[in-house]
Amino acid sequence: MINISQDEFLKKHNLDSSLILDNKINWKTLEEIYKDFVSTKDSLSIYSDMIAQLLRTQDKIHTVRSRIKDPEHLIAKLIRKTPERKKNKGEDFEFTVENYKDEITDLIGVRVIHIFKEDWKSIHDFIINSWNVVESVANVREGDNDNNYTELNVNVDPRKTGYRSVHYLIEFTPTINKKITVEIQVRTIFEEGYGEVDHQLSYPASNVPGVLTLNLLLLNRLAGSADEMASAIKELKKEWSKRELALLDKENEIAELKQKIKNLNIEENTKTSLVKDLDSISDFIDMDWNKNLKGG
Repeated sequence: MINISQDEFLKKHNLDSSLILDNKINWKTLEEIYKDFVSTKDSLSIYSDMIAQLLRTQDKIHTVRSRIKDPEHLIAKLIRKTPERKKNKGEDFEFTVENYKDEITDLIGVRVIHIFKEDWKSIHDFIINSWNVVESVANVREGDNDNNYTELNVNVDPRKTGYRSVHYLIEFTPTINKKITVEIQVRTIFEEGYGEVDHQLSYPASNVPGVLTLNLLLLNRLAGSADEMASAIKELKKEWSKRELALLDKENEIAELKQKIKNLNIEENTKTSLVKDLDSISDFIDMDWNKNLKGG
């Protein structure tokens, strides 16, 4: 039983009473769904933890968070989704205790956070090899390069808001006769920051002020730039490591050459001249490396 009245519930969740009246939603049925869902939350939490623990074994994943949908948020979603379902499935459609678990696919939600944008591919492979993926959608900002997704048969949904996150619906089978659909969201740590701010400030309201929307778009661009910068720094670190190894090899080779010169049966001034030449070559190589690192 929902602990507040229908009118209080609608007001609390910013819902118009016309949604109930126009779509002939039975409040008593919603209360039955609420009661049923509350009774299954403990088992859903166990299943959620199982999925999260498996995901944590993937080495490119930084953080995994899981949650079970809040019962009141579930009822509010059912009310919001009813007009769409009636349009697609016929005017006789209604959410019931028997069908809501099949109709609502995010009763269990798992959030996967990774550091670098390019790490997504490894996580994608891990997910599709671990579960039966019913659906995969890459939410991208309009204008983003979506080749990485389309090449792997991931659907692309360009978002004007700039929201970025790859969503998977997977089938999880904890027991022989039980199959559950779970939503897994995969995003970078910067996309997560933006997504959380956007969720707090604009979800689920539809009347977001224009000035707020513009500032959220700016924040989204900054998050995208941060992703690109993180990847660029990672590549720079790789190049720097290569340089250090190359310089170490070069120093070892020059030291060996100097030793060989020392052992030559030639005049001392000739040996000194040859060593100076080697030092000059070493300095030139250092200058060339620094020039390349600076981009020209």
